[in-house]
Amino acid sequence: MKGATHRGTRLREIELFADVTDGQLDWLTSVTDERALRDGDILFRDGDPATQFHVLLEGELVVTKVVDGREELLTRHTTRPRPGDGHEGKPSAAHRFTGELPLLTGGGYVATAAASGDTVVLCCPKQAFFDMLVRCPSVAGVLLPVLAWRITSSEVQARNRATVTALGTLAAGLAHELNNPAAAVARAAQDLGPSVDRLAATAQRWGGAADDREQAVLREALAEIARTPPPVDADPLALADLEDGLDDWATEQGAQRPTPLASALAERGLGQDWLAGRVTGMRPDVLPVALDQLSVLLEARGLADQLQSAGPRISALVAATRDYANLDRAPQQEFSVTDGLDATLTMLRPKLAGVRIVREYAPDLPPVTGYPTELNQVWTNLIDNAVDAMDGRGVLTLRTCFQGTCMTVEIGDTGCGIPADALSRIFEPFYTTKDVGKGTGLGLHLSYRIVTQRHEGSMTARSAPGDTWMTVRIPVKSAPVKGDG
Repeated sequence: MKGATHRGTRLREIELFADVTDGQLDWLTSVTDERALRDGDILFRDGDPATQFHVLLEGELVVTKVVDGREELLTRHTTRPRPGDGHEGKPSAAHRFTGELPLLTGGGYVATAAASGDTVVLCCPKQAFFDMLVRCPSVAGVLLPVLAWRITSSEVQARNRATVTALGTLAAGLAHELNNPAAAVARAAQDLGPSVDRLAATAQRWGGAADDREQAVLREALAEIARTPPPVDADPLALADLEDGLDDWATEQGAQRPTPLASALAERGLGQDWLAGRVTGMRPDVLPVALDQLSVLLEARGLADQLQSAGPRISALVAATRDYANLDRAPQQEFSVTDGLDATLTMLRPKLAGVRIVREYAPDLPPVTGYPTELNQVWTNLIDNAVDAMDGRGVLTLRTCFQGTCMTVEIGDTGCGIPADALSRIFEPFYTTKDVGKGTGLGLHLSYRIVTQRHEGSMTARSAPGDTWMTVRIPVKSAPVKGDG
């Protein structure tokens, strides 16, 4: 009885219990227990079933969460808050209790709490916690505003984390995709100087050796090469044989650079017989010079082609980045949903290496008015989840169509599926089917909020093993009238 009286005295000093009656206080002391923790002891772990509500009596609790393999400090609960400890703007009662959120949502603890120094907590079992909310209205009056603040704060943190993740995805995808064209530009720029020097030298020799007829023959051969595209699905062994034959023949004719010439012609499916037929009638002392001139001309043209193809590729990546991030645009605007989907696929391409992508876009879709950057975060989250569910291997299907007055987007995957008992809860805050440390439980919730609140749409899911679909519907404000035109 003495212990219960001492506990009741300490509870009176806590804001959460400051206004309870003597009878309520007696009941609280009868249904709760104290637990002493040493420095580093774990009170509860992320993912454990939530079984108790905890009130801090003495000491300090450090609350952390592992996100994507990194441990993040979420907050500190302490009986002695100090300026700069992160309690500014927090309701005054918030630093003295924890565990109410998972009890109310029926899930597991969403973080790990450990003692910092010697710590004492009051442990209130789950059923006693719900009884307390009914029997002690003053407790509910203090707890519910803190609960609302925590949910809002968690969503803000998750949104900021999602923005950082999206920027990281954007940077990684862009760096990966830019690597090939940028490397091509660097190689071409490095090789261009020596190639121009060789071109000047052979041009001088060629101009001094060839007559008008021979120069015309070479110009015609060069023009024919330019009109000849590389063969589609060419046999690599056959091309290698062409190249070897060309190299040997050009060497026999006295060419100084037979190998680049052989490679350039073989890539177009042109062999020894073709080349020999085009230079028939050239004088023996002019033929080697003609072959060298043709070799450096094709080399220079190849470098120019690399630069020409790399430029548009880089421009396309910049455009995809702009479409994904919607840089320098008004927050709310008319935009194409399919452009956003394609830009998201471009940014996620490194992660999609083992995935077959199927696009089923209806033609002539109307634009949507809203916040494209936010919707691109939705597409990123849904596609990322789909790829994770397939372990990076499978079929990802993107469908778009116009139904009634809504733009409908469906994203399907052939992954493991969502368990039936979890399907109705996947949009709840802090609920996740991923392993501990691999998800915050807020990705789908934030996506749901973006779709339903920011765009006044709807978001649903259906799932079976090997066939999961997320469906997003966004109202189109200026919907076309069926039958027009």
